[in-house]
Amino acid sequence: MRRKVRIKEGFHLEAKRKKERSTLGWVMTFAGTHRGLYAVSVAVAAVGVVCGVIPYLIMGDMIHRLVEGDRNWQAYLASGLVMAAFWTARVILHSISTTCSHKATFHVLAQLRRMMCDKLSRVPLGYVKDRPSGTLKNIMMERTDSIETTLAHVLPEFTGNILAPVLVFLYMLTIDWRMALISLITLPLGLLFYSMMMIGYEENYKNVLAKTKTLNDTAVEYINGIEVIKAFGKAKTSYDRFVTAAKEGAACYVEWMRKCNIPFSLGMVVIPCTALTVLPFGGLFVRNGSLAPVDFIMIILLSVGLIQPLITCMSYTDDLGKMGTIIGEVTEILTQEELDRPKKDRARPSDHSVTLENVHFAYHDREVLHGVSMEISSGSVAALVGPSGSGKSTIAKLIASLWDVKEGSIRIGGVDIRDLSLEEYNRRIAYVSQDNYLFDDTIRENIRMGRPGATDGEVEEVARRSGCHDFIMGLEKGYDTVAGGSGGHLSGGERQRIAIARAMLKDAPIVILDEASAYMDPENEAVIQASVARLVQGKTLIVIAHRLSTVSDADRIFVIRDGRVDAAGTHGELLAQGGLYSQMWAAHMSVKDQAAKKEEGGELHA
Repeated sequence: MRRKVRIKEGFHLEAKRKKERSTLGWVMTFAGTHRGLYAVSVAVAAVGVVCGVIPYLIMGDMIHRLVEGDRNWQAYLASGLVMAAFWTARVILHSISTTCSHKATFHVLAQLRRMMCDKLSRVPLGYVKDRPSGTLKNIMMERTDSIETTLAHVLPEFTGNILAPVLVFLYMLTIDWRMALISLITLPLGLLFYSMMMIGYEENYKNVLAKTKTLNDTAVEYINGIEVIKAFGKAKTSYDRFVTAAKEGAACYVEWMRKCNIPFSLGMVVIPCTALTVLPFGGLFVRNGSLAPVDFIMIILLSVGLIQPLITCMSYTDDLGKMGTIIGEVTEILTQEELDRPKKDRARPSDHSVTLENVHFAYHDREVLHGVSMEISSGSVAALVGPSGSGKSTIAKLIASLWDVKEGSIRIGGVDIRDLSLEEYNRRIAYVSQDNYLFDDTIRENIRMGRPGATDGEVEEVARRSGCHDFIMGLEKGYDTVAGGSGGHLSGGERQRIAIARAMLKDAPIVILDEASAYMDPENEAVIQASVARLVQGKTLIVIAHRLSTVSDADRIFVIRDGRVDAAGTHGELLAQGGLYSQMWAAHMSVKDQAAKKEEGGELHA
C-alpha cells in the first residue's frame, strides 16, 4: 500500500511539474528529434535578415556618392545588381527557413495527436465519458490544426522581424544617435493604444472558447441525434438550440472586436508614422548644421522600414495567446492521472481466474459499488445478473481495466491487475460491450483488429465459427463492404456479431460479454450462443445478460443488487434459495410465456 501511495504521489508531482512548463517548453518536447529543424530555421532566418539589411547599407553609399556628384553609372549599376543579389538571397533563405519550420511543425502536430491518443488509452474511461463527444475531437483535430500557422511562422518571422529593425536601428545610431531615438517616439505612444486592446483579453478569449465549444458540442449532438429528433418531431426545438449556440458563438467575436476597434485603429495609425517626428526634427538639425543632408535622407529611408517589422511581430500576439491556450488544453489531457499500471509486469498470473475482493467504486462522488467480492475460476463461465443500474456493467468495465477501483482489489491468477502492464493485461482480456463500435473500414479489417496479424483466411474462419459468414456474404461486397462511421451501414445485431467475431479472433484467455446479444432476435441469439460456446472452450467467460435463460447453464451466477453481491450459485441453487433471482426468473418466464401465446395466437389467426 505504501508503495502505491508513493507511486501516486510521484505521479502528481510529475504532473504538476509538467503543467508548470512553458508553452515553448511543451513545443520543444513535442518536436522531439525534430527540434533541430527549428534551430536551423532560426539560424537561416537570421542570415536572411542580414542579407536584407545589406542593401540598405549599399543604398546609403549610393546616396552619399550621388550627393557628392559621382556620376559613375556603371558603378551604380553594379551596386544595384549586388542589392538585387542580396534581396534574392533573402527571399531564398526565408523560403528555406519556413520550409524547415513547417517540417518541424507538422511533426509537432502529428506528435501531439499521437500523444493524446496514447494518453486517452491509459486514462480511466470516466475522464473520456465526462466530456461531450465533440470536445476531445475538437481539441485533437480542429484546435490542434489551428496552431499550425503560428508554430510554422512564429520562430522565423519573429527572428526576422525583431532582428531586422534592431540591425537597422544600430546602423541609424552610427549615423546620428539623436535621430535614431527620435524615430522611435511613435512606438511607445502606439503601444499604449495597442495595450488597451489587451484589457480583459483572457476573459474575452475564455468566453470565445466556451461559446465555440458549446457550438461544436451542440452541432455534434444535433447530428448524432437527428434520427430521434425526426422520429419525435423535436426538430424545431433541437434546431433552435443549435441556432442559439451559433448566434452566441458569432456574437462573442463581434462584441470582442467592437471593443478593440478604436484602440486598434489608433495604434495602427500612430505606430508606423515615424515621419511625424523624423521630418521636423531632422529638418531642424540640418538647418542648424548638426546633421548632414545626405545623412538626413538616409535616416528618412531607414526609418520607413524600422517600425513595420515590429508591427508584424505585434500581430502575432493574438496568435501566441491562442497557441498558449490550445497548448494548455492539450497539456490538460496529457497530464491527466493515468490508470495505476507499471510499464513492465511485476508478477505473472498463475492461471486465468478472476477474483474481486471488497471492491468499492464511485462515479465522481457517488459510490456505486459497495464492497463487491466474487471468485471466478479459471476456464469457467460466470454470469452477472440483476436489475438495471445495479452495477453489473461497472463490474465488467473494472475487470476489463477501463477504470481503477477506489478500494479493494481485482486479481487475475492471483496477481493484482495494478501489477500488470496495460499491454499485457489487454492481451489477456477480450471485452465486448452492448454498445459496439465499428470503424469506418471494411468488415474484414474491423474483424482483423482483434489480431492485426491475422490472415484473410483466419478472419473468414472466425466469422464462420461466429455465425457471421452468411450475412457478410449477403452484403454487396462481402467482407470488403465498408461498415460506415460507427458501423452505421449495419444493423445493431450485425454490429454485435462482428464485434464478437473480432473478440474471438483476439483469442484472449478471458472473455467479457456485456449484454453482447442485446440487439439480436432470438434466432440469431441462439446462433451466437452456440458459436460462443464453441469458441470459448477452456477460457474464462464472464457474461452479463438481460435474458436469464441464456445464462442458466453458467457455472456460477452472481446476482447484483444496488452495487452489492446479493447472492451467488448455480441456477438451481439460486432458485432453491428464493429471493431476487427467483423473482427475476419468474418474471422472465412469464414474459416468454406471453410472447409464445401471442405467437401462437397470431399463427391461429393467420
